[in-house]
This record gives sequence, C-alpha cells and structure tokens, in this order.
Amino acid sequence: METFTNLKQWLEEIARYACDNVNKLLVGNKCDLHDKRAVDEATAKEYADHLKIPFLETSAKQATNVELAFLTMAAEIKNRIGPQDGQGPGGSADGVGKVTIDS
Repeated sequence: METFTNLKQWLEEIARYACDNVNKLLVGNKCDLHDKRAVDEATAKEYADHLKIPFLETSAKQATNVELAFLTMAAEIKNRIGPQDGQGPGGSADGVGKVTIDS
C-alpha cells in the first residue's frame, strides 16, 4: 500500500541505526477526519500486527489518544527496561527525590 511506503523506509532506518530492541509504536493521526482516511483503522491495525508493533489512532485537534500515545510508549519502554533495583527516578522507592549530604 502506497501510504505505508514512508513507514517501510523509517522502519529500515530504525533497524539500521537504533538498538535491536528499540520500542516502536505505529500512530495513525487525524482520526477525526473519517471521510478523508487514506487507510481504515482495521487495515492499519492489521499492518501493525504483522509488524508486531502496537497501534493506536490519534487526533490532536480533538485531543483523542494523544496522551495515550505517550503513555503507551512509556509503558512499553518501562516493560522492556524492567525494574531498576526498585528505585524511582529520585533514588527512592516512591520516586520522590532525596539528597543526603555527609559532612
């Protein structure tokens, strides 16, 4: 399908330049413009399934699934990386940053 031509090229570049286990997410945009679709949702989902890539549709205009796209990618990355010694980003289990100064 012609619409996926750029996607194929981008995936080839990812395979060439990114690490082997890089996370990918196929995002269909402008899902609010139903009558102007180049690809229907089922076809896009089927293609993403074939590539073993998660898929979702978004609309920035209607704020549909935009945050979900970021949260989905973050969750995928977190699942790939796994727990980091049970520590949050600030060094504590609850994620709140704590600094100890020894004198």
